[in-house]
Amino acid sequence: MIKLAYCNVENLDLKRGYKLVSEKRQEKIDFYRFEKDKKLSCGAYLLLKKLLLEENVIEPHFKTGKYGKAYISNYENIHFNLSHSGKMVLCAISDREVGADVEYIDSEIDLDIAKNYFYNSEYESIMNSENSPEEFFKYWVLKESYMKYTGLGMNLELDSFEIIIDEEIKLKNDNNNLKFNLFGIQDYKIGIASHYPEIELDKVGVNELYKI
Repeated sequence: MIKLAYCNVENLDLKRGYKLVSEKRQEKIDFYRFEKDKKLSCGAYLLLKKLLLEENVIEPHFKTGKYGKAYISNYENIHFNLSHSGKMVLCAISDREVGADVEYIDSEIDLDIAKNYFYNSEYESIMNSENSPEEFFKYWVLKESYMKYTGLGMNLELDSFEIIIDEEIKLKNDNNNLKFNLFGIQDYKIGIASHYPEIELDKVGVNELYKI
């Protein structure tokens, strides 16, 4: 089982949504200074809660692993991952480990990031592309999704593994038969690392987030 959904939270009613999240999430929302970031934090949690309820996950107990990846301690067969960027929040839940990332395609991105931190083959693919910024973010969300899948996050160096984008997206020298999915939504790229070769990406309207 795997579910993947995104939502544009630009018009999220923060006051309304705030009442629907846990006290711990409220504290996290309060930490942010800008309303945009508050909406992203609130919206991501509401989207997660919606998908969990659809799988009859009631009163999940959230804990954090050694390197910061959150998990549900009282539902060992349910894994999840959240991401947000710009106006979008993204949530993936699965019965197996999963990593997910969404990024706004910034046309002004410094491509030296790829030169200095990506595999040489990845950097060459980016520079040889007709749209280098878009190609950069393809690799970025795929690499980020894998890093989040492992639970290591940024503790796993970007140039320690190689993503190959061909007819099939794969991790070079992969022994775990990992599957990658790549999506383009408006000005965003979405990458998923999981054990499922085919995944449907669902769009959730902001008003649906209040029905939980």
